[in-house]
Amino acid sequence: MAEIALVAHELVRGFGGRRVLDGVSLTAAPGRRIGLIGENGAGKSTLLRLLAGADQPDSGTVSGPADPGFLPQELAFPDSASVADVVDDALAEARAVLADLERLTGEDQLAEYADRLELAQRLEAWDADRRAQVVLDGLELGDVGHDRALGTLSGGQRRRLALAALVIRRPSALLLDEPTNHLDDEAAAFLEEQLRGLPGALVVASHDRAFLDAVCTDLLDLDPAVGGPVRFGGTYSEYLAHKRADRARWERRYAEEQEELAGLRSSLGLIAGRVAPDRPMRDGDKMGYGVRANRVQSQISRRVRNATRRLEDLERRAVPAPPRPLRFQASLTTPAEALVSLRQVHVPGRLVLDHLDVRDGDRLLVTGPNGVGKSTLLLVLAGKLDVPGVRRAGVGVGLLDQDTAFANPRLTARATYGRALGAARVAEVPLASLGLLHRWDLGKAVGTLSVGQQRRLALALLVAAPPALLLLDEPTNHLSPTLCDELEDALGPGPGAIVVASHDRWLRSRWRGAELPMSRS
Repeated sequence: MAEIALVAHELVRGFGGRRVLDGVSLTAAPGRRIGLIGENGAGKSTLLRLLAGADQPDSGTVSGPADPGFLPQELAFPDSASVADVVDDALAEARAVLADLERLTGEDQLAEYADRLELAQRLEAWDADRRAQVVLDGLELGDVGHDRALGTLSGGQRRRLALAALVIRRPSALLLDEPTNHLDDEAAAFLEEQLRGLPGALVVASHDRAFLDAVCTDLLDLDPAVGGPVRFGGTYSEYLAHKRADRARWERRYAEEQEELAGLRSSLGLIAGRVAPDRPMRDGDKMGYGVRANRVQSQISRRVRNATRRLEDLERRAVPAPPRPLRFQASLTTPAEALVSLRQVHVPGRLVLDHLDVRDGDRLLVTGPNGVGKSTLLLVLAGKLDVPGVRRAGVGVGLLDQDTAFANPRLTARATYGRALGAARVAEVPLASLGLLHRWDLGKAVGTLSVGQQRRLALALLVAAPPALLLLDEPTNHLSPTLCDELEDALGPGPGAIVVASHDRWLRSRWRGAELPMSRS
């Protein structure tokens, strides 16, 4: 029984007059693991629902396995069902195929027996019950009793159970939406190993770059900023290297063209000033002087026309300027003391910290599980929590909070940017030049922007006017992987101090500054 590829052809899907997907095609062959990347709203979840048959396209077709495994937002079981009910349902096909093999033994039905035997091998049916427990343990559900009702589980436990059920079932095609949400490092690494071992096709939407790099054989970038969906065959690390090489080529082409344009403009100015009749006549040869003057003038005119035509052609087809790379370069007269000093800081039930100094040039990563006080620490550093034991040097502080909010949601993105920075700074650093928002989003009210778009606008304000102390709370949340990479590059050495609180495995593995691990006391 050959595995069937999952094929989507020219899918179109819109909501509220807006096309989320516009002619997207995709082939996921057995053994290929395709990662969907792009901003929130680019259509990743919509594409997964169409592939799963949970939604229908406005036009286009989907074909593939009859029953693909899809990770929905909620388990398709009532709250009264038990963990055992979910596991038994996931094992039902493996148990049924073993029963079929036992029934067919000794009967003259070799073709059916061979077909069921092949399915049993793909499902690893003989080892299914033991494997199910391994999966539950690996996804941190081993200590959850099988008799527990689903209604008593937390949201994270229910989602992990739904994920475990799919891995246990081993469907011919697996469709996952942000599967590493609610997983710690160990559980995420376990899931990566399990998915690499599946024989069928996998299509997964994820912002988790470490997961994408560990699992995916191909990537599909749905972000419209790259000119429509782009398929890349390779790992995320290879895709990142490819994108950086593309950026370097773009910058080089732009610089070379600007140099040629400047040369042409200069040449036109020089040529236009060389007027032959202004030269003095030699030897009283009026006729020869006139002939030579006309010939020189004709040559000059031809050169002017050629240079003008080349200049117009270059300007018409000019390579657009690459967006400015993100940079947090604060203008700072370095104070002698620390920018912020903390001594014996205590926020009841949220934070206990004996000692911390943040100085100019520091790059500090704050790590630890949820609930240890990472966000509280940033609020203390920002001066948004007034507690004893904090001394400041009086420098500017900027905070990118986890929950981005703007005072007037009815203002457009462009107006919000201008009101915050002032006309002079906007003229120096136009919002469009940063490449953080698409040009068609600049005139939208910020209250109508997606969470990711609002976070991009908040980043733009910090890039345009970098504070001496920059505090970033989970800065890669809600951003596309490629923007996260650019953001990381912007956190490198330079003036000013940057403190980052993050659970992002990719960012943590590549961090080159100091680290403050926090734990529950």
